[in-house]
Amino acid sequence: MGPVRSELMWQAVVDATDLAGAGALLDVLDLGGGTGGDAVRLAQLGHRVTVVDPSPDALASLHRRSAEAGLARPVTGVQGDTADLLDHVQAASFDLVLCHGVLEHVDDPAAALAAVATVLRPGGSVSLVVAGRNAAVVARALAGDFVTAQTLLDRSAATWDVRTMGPRRFVQAEVEALLDGLGFSVTAAHGLRVFADLVPSAIVDTEPGSRDALYALEQVLRTSSDFSGLSAGLQSIARLDLSVASPTSGGESATL
Repeated sequence: MGPVRSELMWQAVVDATDLAGAGALLDVLDLGGGTGGDAVRLAQLGHRVTVVDPSPDALASLHRRSAEAGLARPVTGVQGDTADLLDHVQAASFDLVLCHGVLEHVDDPAAALAAVATVLRPGGSVSLVVAGRNAAVVARALAGDFVTAQTLLDRSAATWDVRTMGPRRFVQAEVEALLDGLGFSVTAAHGLRVFADLVPSAIVDTEPGSRDALYALEQVLRTSSDFSGLSAGLQSIARLDLSVASPTSGGESATL
């Protein structure tokens, strides 16, 4: 199942770079990019990539991965997070920010996105991937944990306490409201992993052709409004309006 998930996430990165650059080489910030699996692949395509991540171990792995890939322009790795982002990278210096799996963990998602906006050039894009709340409700109900399913259903991203409830989960309307409030215009919205997190790995790993068939099904369903809301991951690609000056982050400090 792991290869299906990773390729679906890589497709999300490809979609973001295609929409942000239309074939151009980009300055890309992979925020919370960890060990650099996506970052190195982007660098191999010629993009100039910086990873900001709070984990020194992950950044050490990124350095090794980058060196082993023999990149003409190595990926830059910086230890940091959304709270001190401007201490490490310049304002208005990136064409695209990948913010995948970050807003689930921060104290203030709006402040984290505001920090992202400050480092984007006018007209730059963000690819935002967050965990879907509806998928968590379905997963808990299928596991027979109906009380937790109801609890998740009754929560919102704004009332979520990451310290007691774990990573925050969103519905698409909440994501769009966050982006709109910071001067972003959504150019594409996709579901990620509609079924990939629900199908037992034993089926995908043992049945001939199942992995490819699941991937093909996910590719069809990711743009379906009937199914995307049930996805384990929600991707929004949004462009910073040209008329919007880079905002400064406000509210509580946010960390990855």
